[in-house]
Amino acid sequence: MLSLVTGASSGIGLQYATQLARDYHSDLLLVSNQEKELNQVAADLASAYGVQTIAHYADLSLPDAAENLHEWCKEQGLEVDVLINNAGVFFFNEYCKTDMKRIELMLQLHVMTVAKMTRLFAEDMCARRRGYILNMSSMSAWMAMPGIQTYNASKAFIYNFSKSLWYELKPYNVHITVMAPGAVDTGLFGLAPNLRKLAVNLTVSIPPEKLVSAPSRKCSKARKPTRRASSTGSLRRCSSIRPTGCSSSR
Repeated sequence: MLSLVTGASSGIGLQYATQLARDYHSDLLLVSNQEKELNQVAADLASAYGVQTIAHYADLSLPDAAENLHEWCKEQGLEVDVLINNAGVFFFNEYCKTDMKRIELMLQLHVMTVAKMTRLFAEDMCARRRGYILNMSSMSAWMAMPGIQTYNASKAFIYNFSKSLWYELKPYNVHITVMAPGAVDTGLFGLAPNLRKLAVNLTVSIPPEKLVSAPSRKCSKARKPTRRASSTGSLRRCSSIRPTGCSSSR
């Protein structure tokens, strides 16, 4: 099984990569725009869990990033069974005082790249009649919050996009999950280490390893039918899309 994880060099992406290697013994295609950190993560996970890892440096905020990554996978003969669309950015600012390039970057990364990555890799999964996709949304998707208007709007897109795709992909045995957590203790918010520790102690935020550990074994369904699904995996969901539109934050 090969899992593609974006934003894999730190935070939530690193935790997903770790669980996929540790609990599913999945080979990993790790993608990030932090090249040095990414190479180290790939080496560490390969050494710790005996899986094959590929570190692929890419800026997923570029307009053609998804197409280029998908084409590269085809050229390398890589068949992606699990797709974790995790890469993201965050900033807090008044909308009319925000540089247009920052707005474009966030919308490109959270909306267009997620939509294109899902479109390209889901098509391959549907043809094989198996696969698993996880898209990262946010609890802010349901909130009108000044200062993060672009962020929560983009996360609302991811949530509803994934919810709709649940119905479309189910007949092809392709499973999709969307996660909508509250604050998670990563470097996304740019807080000083002491403030991050305080936020965790006050349960304002949670550690990323805790986020990825509430029960779901759906990614094991991405395995080839001839291989036995893992019974020990703990890649889990915060918000799983079902026909009733079930969702939760933490």
